[in-house]
Parts: sequence; structure tokens; C-alpha cells
Amino acid sequence: MPHSDREYAWQSRLQSPHLGSTFHHGLPSAIAVAALCLVPTAVLCQTPGSTPAIEAADVARPSDATAPALVAGAPPAPVAPDVISRNDTGQATVRAVRLDGELKVDGALDERTYQTVPSISGFIQVEPDAGQPASENTEAWVFFDDDNVYVAARAWDSTPESRWIVNEMRRDSFNILQNEHIAFAFDTFYDRRNVVIFDITPIGGRMDGQGTNERNWNGDWNPIWEVRTGRFDGGWSFEARIPFKSLQYRPGRLQVWGFQMRRQVRWKNEASYLTRLDRALAQMGVFQASQAASLVGLEAPRSGRPFEIKPYAIGDLASDRTAVPIVTNEPGGNVGIDLIKYGVTQNLTADFTVNTDFAQVEADEQQVNLTRFSLFFPEKREFFLANQGTFAFGTGGGFGPGGGSPDAPILFYSRQIGLYAGREVPIRVGGRLTGRAGAFTLGLLNIQTGDEPTTAAPNTGFSVARIKRDVLRRSSVGAIFTHRSDSALTPGASNQAYGVDATFAFFDNLSINSYWARTQTTGTDGEDSSYSGYLRYNGDRYGVAAEHLFIDKLFSPEIGFVRRRDMRKSAGSLRFSPRPQSIESVRKFSWEGQFDYITNAAGFLETRNTAALFGIEFQNSDRFQLSFTDTYDFLKQPFLIASGIVIPVGGYEFHNARVGYNFGAQRRISGNVAVEHGTFYDGTKTTLSVGGGGVGFGGGRVELTPRLSLEPGLSLNWVDLPEGRFNTTLVTTRATYTMTPLTFVSALVQYNSSNSTLSTNLRLRWEYQPGSELFVVYNEGRDTLTSGSFPELEARSFVVKVNRLFRF
Repeated sequence: MPHSDREYAWQSRLQSPHLGSTFHHGLPSAIAVAALCLVPTAVLCQTPGSTPAIEAADVARPSDATAPALVAGAPPAPVAPDVISRNDTGQATVRAVRLDGELKVDGALDERTYQTVPSISGFIQVEPDAGQPASENTEAWVFFDDDNVYVAARAWDSTPESRWIVNEMRRDSFNILQNEHIAFAFDTFYDRRNVVIFDITPIGGRMDGQGTNERNWNGDWNPIWEVRTGRFDGGWSFEARIPFKSLQYRPGRLQVWGFQMRRQVRWKNEASYLTRLDRALAQMGVFQASQAASLVGLEAPRSGRPFEIKPYAIGDLASDRTAVPIVTNEPGGNVGIDLIKYGVTQNLTADFTVNTDFAQVEADEQQVNLTRFSLFFPEKREFFLANQGTFAFGTGGGFGPGGGSPDAPILFYSRQIGLYAGREVPIRVGGRLTGRAGAFTLGLLNIQTGDEPTTAAPNTGFSVARIKRDVLRRSSVGAIFTHRSDSALTPGASNQAYGVDATFAFFDNLSINSYWARTQTTGTDGEDSSYSGYLRYNGDRYGVAAEHLFIDKLFSPEIGFVRRRDMRKSAGSLRFSPRPQSIESVRKFSWEGQFDYITNAAGFLETRNTAALFGIEFQNSDRFQLSFTDTYDFLKQPFLIASGIVIPVGGYEFHNARVGYNFGAQRRISGNVAVEHGTFYDGTKTTLSVGGGGVGFGGGRVELTPRLSLEPGLSLNWVDLPEGRFNTTLVTTRATYTMTPLTFVSALVQYNSSNSTLSTNLRLRWEYQPGSELFVVYNEGRDTLTSGSFPELEARSFVVKVNRLFRF
């Protein structure tokens, strides 16, 4: 039975009004290095008294009297009044300036300090003319006082504002990246690996998040900070104030951080950075901490141990006609603590949650699954999203700018916590410790869930321990352990998973990742291991990837996610992406070949896939894609693909062609339109999709005004098999009206013919003061199979939740 049908039925089924989602479920040398480098005194990986090794130049341990040393190759610190120095390789060192008076954060840049302190300028293009000066001038400043660090910029623009692409104000919307914007990043530990990133648009839209290991992105890191934008004759400006309390950094008054800025002139599809970068990093350059400028001159306050508490109160009214007995307009309410945050040390933070509630979480975007494997749905709950990059392991997921393998298992998948057999179970209490200790990154998590009578879910404890050690310049080795006290698959048993991994990054674009892991469930033994080696070179003109992945038939991390078990996969790809000089409208062509060969653990061929892809990236950011795939798939058991339609056991070979066009963000109507057709399990399949264009393309969007937008999505499948015909229809529309950058109302309406559902999720979010929010949420689910003029109501809820952040 495909996991996309009734198992996925109601995002929450409104099983509870509080969580709008349900879900489904080598390399010996690298492992040896991992074992060596996990020993804190290993001379191979760290010299005594040093912080994370950075090739030949370790960073000195900071003190109140001495700032950390600059990394090897960095230009010397600029001497006042200069604020930036550069070298011949395009690297830079910039100087932060202490304010000698008050700086009013209003976006106007009219204080005297902007006249007396020189600006940071000289941005360098990555796209379209890599290495050339930016065509639009940008002036920036970094200031600080006893409590805050300030970043300000004046963005000159040669075109009238009417031509700017500015249509997103909602905080943390990915559409911000499709607007004119400036981003800046701090590497506060100066480890040349991890950054915190801030994006700002001319109309005040803002985005913030964490980049981990120059690869993983966490957009749900939401620090307290303030930004205002303004206009001047010839462009736009902003001023941002970030409290030192909102950041973590190494001990010591004198600081050296990494610092990067990106200017995106979207109307001409130009990206430029403060330092010179390889053009393959055009969109992800702010993640590249190792390529960032060095920021000197900062004097950080001697902070105590910060303490924050965020209590909440909630009231709801719920109906559920699928429950026994039927629930009709049943009132409810609760109080609890969304978050308690305590600074154990300056670099280690403990977070706690009590009687946790997730009423504010948006419903999942539904998917149609015509495969025999589980689909992945991302985590959306705030407590689990914070610092999630700390717990990333191996090559699993294929998420983030560094890519990875979509078939590799994820050993810690937080959506296994708080859900059981598709229904929500209460989270009683939870705690997490994350941060750094010298060259080590640490993560500890423990969550206790309560019982749930409908599914007979028992009280269960979930524990995760993660440790990672920096080695070389941009590499790391680590280990992970997970424990579930009560197995979801074997009643009365417990489940553990453990493994070691290593990530090595060389030059700008070459990475090698590997892991070995094993699981253990009470009463089972053997056939429970997994390992992988993954190599990726992702240059601008050429790309190469190679992978070998093994997952045994009983490998089962029950706080993780495994898409496919009992497999041995060998895969590779080659890409050639020239930039034609004679075709003015084309920025880049791309030819790519991919090959996957998958057997079971015994060596029997189950899947073989060959793909050829061709793409064109135009100067105006439009994209064209054409692909052809040849697939062989062997079914070991019958496959129920739709109601009453079963594909029998056997081997099948089919072909598929796809053509798509992505309309760039410069258009009022943007997004991808694609059509594909081919053979499919001895039959045919035709697909039409409208909306999302995949990673890097952006989703479908219709700009009505800068405050009001629609994000439509459509997926239609026509499948004709010898066993029968069926069609699937998935329609999604998200409408968003943004009153201010911190206040918006959105509606997500979805119709899915696969499970005969029509669902609605309405949300109002108001951040009435920094870190404190009011949510009003309405969920509704209807069954479209029922007769009548309108689908029959199955479940409905109305929720009001308010929280308040207190900082001490």
C-alpha cells in the first residue's frame, strides 16, 4: 500500500488541534581517523591549548588582553581610520568601530558617524561576471557598543524603485531570497565552519538562520534583533542591531569573528560578496565560513549566564467526527512552558520545555506518492528545530546546500517524537544541551512523552547524544547514540542506534563524507548495520559525485528515518556546465548524466536508473530543464499503488521524459511548469505539475501586491496500467497577507484525491514584542468522497495561543 494514501490522510486529522501533521515512516580509513580524533589529546588533530585546527595556523586561545590571531592568509588588520584591508587573493579583514554616541536604528543612516567612519565597500561579483567589481555600489559599516553589534549598509541602485523586485515582508520566508536583499553572516567562534545569517530586503522583510559545517541550514533559529530600512536618492539602506545576548561566542573581551556580506541585485540577477568566491558558490557563499572576511576590533561584554523563560497559555475548541464517541465543539485549554534557556557556560546552552504544545505549527504540504517507499516530511516544531544542525549525521537526507544522499538513513529524525501510529501523543518534558567546548560540538537531548489511549502508546523516553570534533581546516569527525525506551515496532523492547561519521572538505568544492552505524532492538541480532561513502565535487564548470551506500534489512533507527532498507547502492554522476560567451541571453548550459545501481544485501538487482539531463540558465533567472530517464525496478512483493489496483511481482523497465520551464522571480507570476510522460510498470504515466521548481528554483508565486501573494501548486497524474486506470490530483494554495514584517495571516488550502481530503489551515502570527507571539489558528478537514453539495466535515479546531519571552 503506498504510504501516501490513507496513512497520510489528515495532516493532523485534527487528531488534536495542536499539531497539524502526520508522517511515515565502509570506509575503514575514515572510521579510524574518527576514532583517533575523538580523543581530546590526539596530537594528530589538535595542538595543546589550541582551538579547532585551521590548517597551519591555529587560532590562539582568547583572553581579556589578547585577541585571537588571524587565520593563515588573512590580510593584516586595517589601521584606523581604515576599516578594510585586502590581499591579492580577494580575501579581506574588516574592522568594527566602537560607537562614541547613540545610534538610532531607523534605517536613515543620518548620524555623524557615517560621515566620520569610512565604509566597507568593494564588493566582488560571483554572478554573472565572477571576479569583477559589483555593478551597483554597496557601502557597509560594523559598529558595536557595550550591549550590541550593529550592521548598516547603503545599497546604491541605478534603476528606479519601480523596477526592484520587492514583494516579500514575512519573516523567514524563502521568497526573501528572490527579492532584492543584503545578507550578512557572523562566524562568532571564528572556527571557519559555522555561521549565523541575517537577510534583509528593502521593504523590511527579514530572514535569519544558522549554517552548520558550511552545509546544513536551520531557518528556525530566531534570535532577538532589530532592523529598519530606509530610502535615499539613489537606493535603499538598513540598520540592524543584534544584542550580544542573542549570540554565542568564545570567552574573552577582545574578539575576532568571521564576517561575510552578500548583495543580491535581483532585477539584474547579480550576486556579489565582500570577498572573492568561486562562482559555483553564488547562492551559498554566506555559508562558506572558510571564505569569509575576518572581523577584528570587537569588544564583547563579559556576559553572565543568560536565562530566558517563555511560558504560554492556550485555549481551543475542537470537533472530531471520526472519534469514538464523536467530539463536538469540545473546549480545552492548557498552560506550559515553550522554552527555558539557560547558559551553562558561555558556549553551552541548556533548553527545557514543559507540557509542550505546538498549536502554532503550519500543516504539512501534502504529497502524492506513486513509489513503494516512504516520503520525507520536514520538522516544523520550534523546539526541535533550534540547533538541529548539531545532530546532523552522516550523509542522510540530501538537504542543505552541501547536498547528500536522499537514500541514506537519518539517525535522528525528531518527528518520531510526539507521534505514534499517526496520532499525536503528549510531550511531558524535554531538555537539550547544545554548544561548543573547544574543538568539540556537543548535543544532548532527552524527551519524555506521555501515553495515548486511542493507539495504546506507552510513556516513552527518547534520548540522543551527539559529539563532533573539528579537524583540519573544514573537516570533522563524530559519533552519535540514540535510545528509545519503548520500541514502536516490537512491544516491550527498546531500540538503540549508534554510529561514527567523518566529513572532509578540501579546496572550495570537494567534500568526502562517510559513516558507519548500527541499530539494536531487544530480541533481535544481526543484519542491522549501515555504512556509506560519498564524494562530491561541485565546481561551476564541472561536477562529479560518487556514492556507495549499504543498509541492512533489519537496520532500524526508531528515532530516525529510513526510506529504503535491504539495499546496496552504487551511484555516480557527471556534469558539464559551460558559460557561452556568444549567446547574450544565456548564462549557463548544463549537461548531466546520472547512474544508480541498487541491489539487495544478497546482491540481487532491484533498481537500475540512468538519467540524462539538460538545462539552460538564462541571464534573467529563468531556467529550462529537459531530462530523460531509463529505469528498471523489480518488485519482490505485490505493490498496491491505488485503491483496487495491485502491480504484481516481477521486473519492469520503463522510460520517462520530462520538460520544464521555471519563470524567474523577476516576474509577477513565477514558478515552474513541467510535463512528463513515459512508460510505467507495463503501462503509461503522464504528469503535469505547476508551482515549485525544486531546490534553487523557488516555488510558485503570484504577486498581487508587496503585502499579498498567492503560492499555487498543482500536480496531476494520469496512470494507465494493465491492472486498471486511475488519476491523482493534488491542489495546494497558500495565500499570505503581511501587515508588517512581524505580523502576517496565511491560509493553506489543499485538496488531495489520493486520500479524498480537503484541508484548510488558517494562521495569524503576531510578534507583539521581540520573542513574544500571539497565534490564532483554524484547522479543518473534510472528506470529499461523501455525497452532497459540499464535502462532509471530519474534524475542525480553533486555537488561540499566546506566549511571552522573559530575558534575564
